[in-house]
Amino acid sequence: MAVAPVYGRRVGEPSGLPREGEALPYVETKRGSQSGATEGGCMTDQIELGPEIPAGMEPKPEGPSPKTGKVALGAVMTILLVAGLYLINRYWIAPAIKRVPKSASSANRPLAPAFSATDINGRKLNLADYQGKVVLLDFWATWCGPCRIEIPGFVRLQERYRAQGLVVIGVSEDDSVEPVREFYKEFSMNYPVVMGEGKISELYGGIVGLPTTFIIGRDGRIYSKHIGATNVAVFEEEIKDLLASEGANEVEGFKPVGGVRPGEEIKLGNPAEINSEVPGVNLTGVEPEKVAELKKVLETLACDCGCKMKVLECRHKDPGCSVSKRIAKEQFAKLSGKTI
Repeated sequence: MAVAPVYGRRVGEPSGLPREGEALPYVETKRGSQSGATEGGCMTDQIELGPEIPAGMEPKPEGPSPKTGKVALGAVMTILLVAGLYLINRYWIAPAIKRVPKSASSANRPLAPAFSATDINGRKLNLADYQGKVVLLDFWATWCGPCRIEIPGFVRLQERYRAQGLVVIGVSEDDSVEPVREFYKEFSMNYPVVMGEGKISELYGGIVGLPTTFIIGRDGRIYSKHIGATNVAVFEEEIKDLLASEGANEVEGFKPVGGVRPGEEIKLGNPAEINSEVPGVNLTGVEPEKVAELKKVLETLACDCGCKMKVLECRHKDPGCSVSKRIAKEQFAKLSGKTI
């Protein structure tokens, strides 16, 4: 457990303040006997006083008064503050305001990558079949605690807005389907769930944390992305806005409630690389003979990531491996003479 630092002294150093029940430090100044000795052992000098000075006749100190110095210091501080605020506004706040876009555009609402998969109940699922509906696409796993918190809310949303055109789709990042089926029954999930197997998550820019949820509009564009557990009310508000739209037109006035803010880029993977015969290498337009030659080379080279697989096998089984991806691209560059 992280411990907040204590500023001003190290742990164990005396604070200068008394402990509970300990008397305050003090210097005894009680006057003692006529000899000048005090009860505490300290001596107090006997001072002979002169004649009393009439009121108003006291001598004035030379030089400027403390009040005048304080006024001058205050004036200087005010000038410095005004100058500082001016510089902050001119070189920091104003440029930042100019850089913030007024509204999200189509460039920030990319089309959701199409994919096909078989759900855990054996039915074929194509994202393209849900064109014209609002889709909540959730990347999750049974071992993910925050995912378990979110999913009951998704079940309620599917029940509440199914008739209006909402479709919830789960993409499980589990290694096997058995725990997913058990979880599906335990939580009474009422929407399709497919196994991710790496490929779908790569299409959506690589899922670095679970849960990660995308909200897709009727026009097939991604309107928001949420990483981490999010209050179901946030999803509901965004979904209601998109359900209110008609046809396949882009919803211009949509503003994400959370997640990616207007103007921020939603990064996606390159389908030409992900769906390639050598995942991670764009082989579009490459002669079949060159592709076969590249695959043959990659079948003999070992991946250095520690997986104990050949590079081509690692590319298919672990598309997110940066080591096998680098080796594959280097070999393709050697064979094709292209720099990629």
